[in-house]
Amino acid sequence: MTDSTASTDSTASTDSTASTGSTGSLLLRVDDLHVEIAGRDRTVHALDGVSLDLAPGEALGIVGESGCGKTMTALSVLGLLPGGGRITGGSIDFGGTDLATATEPVLRGVRGNSIGMVFQDPLTSLNPTMTIGAQVAEPLLLHKGLGKAEAWQRAEEMLRLVGLPTPGERLKNYPHQLSGGMRQRVAIAMALICEPELLIADEPTTALDVTTQAQILELIDDLRSRLGMAMILVTHDLGVIARRVDRVAVMYAGKTVERAGVRTLFAAPRHRYTQALFAALPERAADESQPLATIPGLPPSLVTRPAGCRFAPRCGFATGECRELEPELSEVVLPLPAASRNGDSAPAPGPRTAPHGPATGDIPVGRAGAARRGAHAFACFHPVDPAVDPAVDPAVDPVAEVVPAVPAAPAAPPSRADETLLTLTDVTKDYPLHSSPFALRRRAAAAVVSAVAGVSLIVRRGETFGIVGESGCGKSTLGRLVVGMEEPTRGTVRFADRDIAALDRRALRAHRREVQLMFQDSYASMDPRMRVGAILREPLVIQGIGDRAAQNARIAGLLDDVGLDRGAVDRYPHEFSGGQRQRLGLARALALSPSLVVADEPVSALDVSVQAQILNLMRDLQREKGLAYLFISHDLAVVRHLADTVGVMYLGKLVETGPAASVFDAPLHPYTRGLLDTAEQPDPAAEAAGAPLGGEAPSAADPPSGCRFRTRCPAAQEICARIEPAPAEPAVPGHRVACHFPLVAAAGR
Repeated sequence: MTDSTASTDSTASTDSTASTGSTGSLLLRVDDLHVEIAGRDRTVHALDGVSLDLAPGEALGIVGESGCGKTMTALSVLGLLPGGGRITGGSIDFGGTDLATATEPVLRGVRGNSIGMVFQDPLTSLNPTMTIGAQVAEPLLLHKGLGKAEAWQRAEEMLRLVGLPTPGERLKNYPHQLSGGMRQRVAIAMALICEPELLIADEPTTALDVTTQAQILELIDDLRSRLGMAMILVTHDLGVIARRVDRVAVMYAGKTVERAGVRTLFAAPRHRYTQALFAALPERAADESQPLATIPGLPPSLVTRPAGCRFAPRCGFATGECRELEPELSEVVLPLPAASRNGDSAPAPGPRTAPHGPATGDIPVGRAGAARRGAHAFACFHPVDPAVDPAVDPAVDPVAEVVPAVPAAPAAPPSRADETLLTLTDVTKDYPLHSSPFALRRRAAAAVVSAVAGVSLIVRRGETFGIVGESGCGKSTLGRLVVGMEEPTRGTVRFADRDIAALDRRALRAHRREVQLMFQDSYASMDPRMRVGAILREPLVIQGIGDRAAQNARIAGLLDDVGLDRGAVDRYPHEFSGGQRQRLGLARALALSPSLVVADEPVSALDVSVQAQILNLMRDLQREKGLAYLFISHDLAVVRHLADTVGVMYLGKLVETGPAASVFDAPLHPYTRGLLDTAEQPDPAAEAAGAPLGGEAPSAADPPSGCRFRTRCPAAQEICARIEPAPAEPAVPGHRVACHFPLVAAAGR
């Protein structure tokens, strides 16, 4: 690249292009990067010609399905490839140094100093044997040569800067003593302590609830602005990408298939893969009663380099040309009208040499990176044509020619009017703060945490009851109470007119045939030493169901139900992708033909296309088998799509319940409104519906008097501190809210 054109596509302005001159204006340039990972019997071509660049202060988002090479690209920049991994081609120019060929001492001088990285799981990336202070101060000792006292003082200042409460006290804590949001703030502090030029954030908010996610992202944005850093944000959350980056690179099967400014990409995606990703978003669903659009099949194996376009086997628009020839990543300028959705203006046309055969109205400007940095680039022989193809129309299935859309089953679920399956009445679950019974006697009044505090709800047969709320609000504890893994301190949990707490051991085992749990981390919930056949057989053996032949037949049927090959019985959990393991988790939950499945964050770690497959599968099985779901999630869009009824929890209490459409369209509780306003929307041009939810939830060990939300509520008054509000139905029958000043006016709009 000799002359470049920089594009800064911020969330506050439209895409624009301006000359940046020579390559010296770039902070990072990755050119034709190839990475291989050699195993004992095969070599994986993890990256196969990735190119991207980054200007100082710019934010680049990298998106794509799991296994597409997003994280591998980030790790390659820092020289942190897994065992057997090596760069076999290309260059990584960072400030004039080629990191692809740099020695280990050079890389050690860059890591944590010039380039900081925030890893996906802060609990595993932090050292459990070191205090927070020691870990945050360590980069200063290694790179800046500061003394221990000064380094610890700087560490305290950085913890205060990232918003960690009482930072002086936190210096002495260990990672396990902090919440997930606090650990992520510590990870950010470590990455920024040396004030790097570039921050790489790899899925920094995947497992966080909407309010913590918003706080972390706002924190990163603020620190970027203060320090003038560039950022690479790796994520599968398109809502996060829409509002937090300037440009986006879409990856598929180890290659970059599309690059554009964020507004351009969301308004007019050109590659069929990008179009399919957007169509799978729950927010883009035209009708919650219909299945989500999905991408059929799986990404190709990276052990061999497939011929042609790598997306062709899954693309409804693929031709023989696509299957034989590989399209090059080439740039075009689309002369959109002045009144276009994203407000882009068309730059001057360049030479007409695009190998992919542009759509109507495209002005090709040559191979990507050859002349213009920031133009819209994509590798597709038959790209989306915005003039004739409604690329972002949720009613259009971009892969319908491969797998026709399956309409919702006409038969309705069993009648729910009088078929109550689960009833919780004033359920409370207290946990002691101290393990010693003597301590409990000494501090009886303050010795417990009420994880669930007086919850009442009803789940009917065939219904999906969604539970949403921030981390620590009691959602998962409620799920454990329902399946009988915990006993309530007070109140009753009745399943089909049976009080679960009153069941003896034998009756409780029988009860567990009716209620099963689907875990958030399907891999951690399976024994890695057991094959899939043994994992699925285990509940049948424990319950004494059938002989060996009958169990084999049942296992085969379960694999059919969840869309997995019957040969999976001989494989181990680690041999499956994340989406396949979640299918196995669902099969395991269905093994005993339960009436109720408690699904605890079952799709939180999945990319959007796999998430759509799992949600469609869960809904299909619900219709076929009359299942009821207690669906626990922090993803509001997913809950809206799947749930019939929604309960909003805050600090152990249900503050709002009602039909999903009513709760999401006309929330009555200020907390619900705050959650909705805080959620990231997959639209760069979207404006927030109101003031996002701020502040930290109080400790459940010492909750506020009266209304527990009053310390964060903008409408709180004196009565809120004295009297706890009782649930009422101020607007819509069946839509209940526990608030002295519900948002009735908003609900009536």
